[in-house]
Amino acid sequence: MILTDLEILKHIQSGAIVIEPFREECLGTNSYDVHLGKWLATYNDEILDARKHNTITTFEIPEAGYVLQPNKLYLGVTQEYTETHMHVPFLEGKSSVGRLGIDIHATAGKGDVGFCNHWTLEISVSQPVRIYAGMPIGQLIFFTVQGEIRHYYNRKPSAKYNERCEKPIESMMWKNKF
Repeated sequence: MILTDLEILKHIQSGAIVIEPFREECLGTNSYDVHLGKWLATYNDEILDARKHNTITTFEIPEAGYVLQPNKLYLGVTQEYTETHMHVPFLEGKSSVGRLGIDIHATAGKGDVGFCNHWTLEISVSQPVRIYAGMPIGQLIFFTVQGEIRHYYNRKPSAKYNERCEKPIESMMWKNKF
């Protein structure tokens, strides 16, 4: 079941959902709008290797905006820090963003119960497009879970993205054993 605006507010008031900063005007009928943070990152190597730590260069989006180019992966971040303690958060792009040819996540649209951080975005574009820090970039939808939870994400020793960070975080696939 997807939470409605009133249910999202109720769970924010109880602390089961945390959104910082929270702005009530960003609350939709059954979602919450999130915004692009001021940091972007790109990988340093042209060829990425899933078994190695691929490093990134992080940079601030200028006031005049930044033009994203096709065939390049950009890592962005939401302005909003979020926590969910009873719900599964899903991050989807806004239709206005999609209509500009911007995809905000390649595969990682679902968070886990217990995820507590800013969202790293996997941004790609179909044609050059200028973006700005603070622009609406996506929307969070919260689903209820049924049953008890054995391992909350923020308490799992194997969780790779627990350290709170306002900047995009590169892939930690290299920490997996394969």
